[in-house]
Amino acid sequence: ANGDVVVCTENDNPELFSAIPWSHGTLGFLVSVDFKIIKCKSHVKMTYIPCQTKEEYLDVFGRESRDLTNDFVEGLVYTKETGVIMKATLTDDVNTSQVNHIGYFWKPWFYKYVQSFLSSGETKTEYIPLTHYFHRHTRPLFWEMEEIIPFGDALWFRCLFGWLGPPHVKLLKKTQTETIRRLYEQHHVIQDMLIPMGALGDAINVFHDEVEVYPLWLCPMALLPSGDSGFMKPVMKDGQVVERMFVDLGAYGVPNVSNFEASGTLRRLEAFVRKVKGYQALYADCFMTRDEFHEMFDHTAYDTLRTRYGAVGAFPEIYDKISRAARR
Repeated sequence: ANGDVVVCTENDNPELFSAIPWSHGTLGFLVSVDFKIIKCKSHVKMTYIPCQTKEEYLDVFGRESRDLTNDFVEGLVYTKETGVIMKATLTDDVNTSQVNHIGYFWKPWFYKYVQSFLSSGETKTEYIPLTHYFHRHTRPLFWEMEEIIPFGDALWFRCLFGWLGPPHVKLLKKTQTETIRRLYEQHHVIQDMLIPMGALGDAINVFHDEVEVYPLWLCPMALLPSGDSGFMKPVMKDGQVVERMFVDLGAYGVPNVSNFEASGTLRRLEAFVRKVKGYQALYADCFMTRDEFHEMFDHTAYDTLRTRYGAVGAFPEIYDKISRAARR
């Protein structure tokens, strides 16, 4: 806060290096970043694995997430018992007869295309241009476009008007009235929860009971040792690390349960995530109290660093930036 420039790496000021992620600008200003990049390739080789039982998709997702030969892994859960797991590797060695340009505007929305593998039961491998893969969820805004344009994935609409989409999120927000905004907050959920891999089955049960929003998005995330002094910790038992692999479980859409009530429902979801030693993505609505937030996120190093670098009084605490309760 006094204007000093501090350089941090894994070896130089490692506590600050670990604390910056998820700190949301509450430790100081991040003025520059050096980071490693990898050489990209022209395509990804994608394999779709349809699963007809919950046990099957949990097993396949867990196994593929820990397989370091995969560059990308994700899952789409379409019902409590069915899902499709996808694994992909970067490649320049392409079978041109198996290339699928999924990003063309006349193509089916990606999540609808993936769902078709549940009907066929076919495990399929194909090649997707890299930019198309990175934007696989862009045209349907994951699956939120279906709420805006219910017929948006119809072939006639894609062919005639697909080139107009997707609408820019800023445009959607600017054209949103206060009444629509309140209705959206009360009858819509956008949440990403980071769940330890071993608790994923229980998490899907809880999300089904509380919101019943499908598809659910599964994306693996490993907590590396370099971040152990930061906000997020691996699962510990008797002083030993027992799990570093977490799953980003994303729920986006209109709940299909009759008892959904935004504050109460999300507080129950937050309580479950705390119980299993998981974490809430902080872009989303947070209804936790300050004490509950401190229970979920380890503030030990964070509080020490705020004092050391003069951030107390100069920058708000992270809870005061992200919590709905604290902002009111």
